[in-house]
Amino acid sequence: MSEPRRELIDRAFEDRALLRDDACREAVLSIVEDLDQGRLRVATRDASEDGDDAWRVHAWVQRAVVLYFSVAPMVEGDGFDGPHGSLPFHDKVPLKRGLAAAGVRVVPGAVVRYGSFCERGVVVMPGFVNIGAFVGAGTMVDTWATVGSCAQIGRGVHLSGGVGVGGVLEPPGARPVIIEDHAFIGSRCIVVEGVTVGEGAVLGAGVVLTKSTPVIDVRQPEAVITKGRIPPRAVVIPGTRKKQFPAGEFELPAALIIGERSSSTDEKTSLNDTLREFAL
Repeated sequence: MSEPRRELIDRAFEDRALLRDDACREAVLSIVEDLDQGRLRVATRDASEDGDDAWRVHAWVQRAVVLYFSVAPMVEGDGFDGPHGSLPFHDKVPLKRGLAAAGVRVVPGAVVRYGSFCERGVVVMPGFVNIGAFVGAGTMVDTWATVGSCAQIGRGVHLSGGVGVGGVLEPPGARPVIIEDHAFIGSRCIVVEGVTVGEGAVLGAGVVLTKSTPVIDVRQPEAVITKGRIPPRAVVIPGTRKKQFPAGEFELPAALIIGERSSSTDEKTSLNDTLREFAL
């Protein structure tokens, strides 16, 4: 990563008046272009580390995305033209181009913004991929699924219909949502606030994960409660947990780890087949 650009971005983030300087403006624009082309990522994984410690968030790249909205002009255009019409927009962030050359399939009605990157083989049904996001090879972003700003989606992931993956831009350095390779995220799941879903994990339909959601491993006589991360290959379903308030006792959302995806399970096996193994 270019150290001179980093210094310019950090300074301009603290003093927006510096964005009048051509060098600062060019630094912002070139960083977002590098995100768009996959030469930079908001977060990267260190192969020598495990778990959450393996991921490094590059705050200066996040800052550049925020600053882009200050330097980019409003533009008007059509996302696509065809026999069935166009998708007009008026925004600071145009739609992503060069999809055919990149080997990315974007179905009419889908929106993939400039400054995001999709590896070859990604399919985006009528969903949304925001600026700063990374989507790995062979991943399916299904109908009405959304990938928020700076979210990091691994390879061979399936984001089922209506999945909401949250985005983050500020404060700089805040951890984005990370969904690791070959995870299966069931319909209408919500994953926000920097939660990590480990490699090969399966989330049943309707699981809600925030940084404060209890993740309860119920496979042993004593429950084990964690927050913020789903372990690799875990099979998770929605649950509830009682909490006492002045007005009484209420059930709050929780995520229940009920099993582990076997090493022999094909990564393309449907969610229903996986849950069937656990009689659900």
